[in-house]
Amino acid sequence: MSDRSARLQALHQALKERILILDGGMGTMIQSYKLEEQDYRGKRFADWPSDVKGNNDLLLLSRPDVIASIEKAYLDAGADILETNTFNATQVSQADYGMESLAYELNVEGARVARKVADAKTLDTPDKPRFVAGVLGPT
Repeated sequence: MSDRSARLQALHQALKERILILDGGMGTMIQSYKLEEQDYRGKRFADWPSDVKGNNDLLLLSRPDVIASIEKAYLDAGADILETNTFNATQVSQADYGMESLAYELNVEGARVARKVADAKTLDTPDKPRFVAGVLGPT
């Protein structure tokens, strides 16, 4: 059985046994870190021609530690399902920053970071597996 089908089977079983809790607001948690422009840019986007502060999805590439920390905190608080930090990881939304070409990479990285955090928590508590749900904003 593949990891994916095993996780899906575990999800179905968990849904039969209990109410599953989604994580909470990512944007408000990011704000609590009081990040500045350079945090959003990181090394890779240091010379980007426009401001990127506020592009919370970009933190998956420039500050994945912040996103992973927030996701871990939600799991530690009892969440069963992490949402990927990809609410604005679309070409339409990323156009605000001239970063349309990053949409695919942001979605992949959002899933990778959330999966890593969820898997680590599941290893700590194998009787209560954690899950990941992809997120897409209103665009």
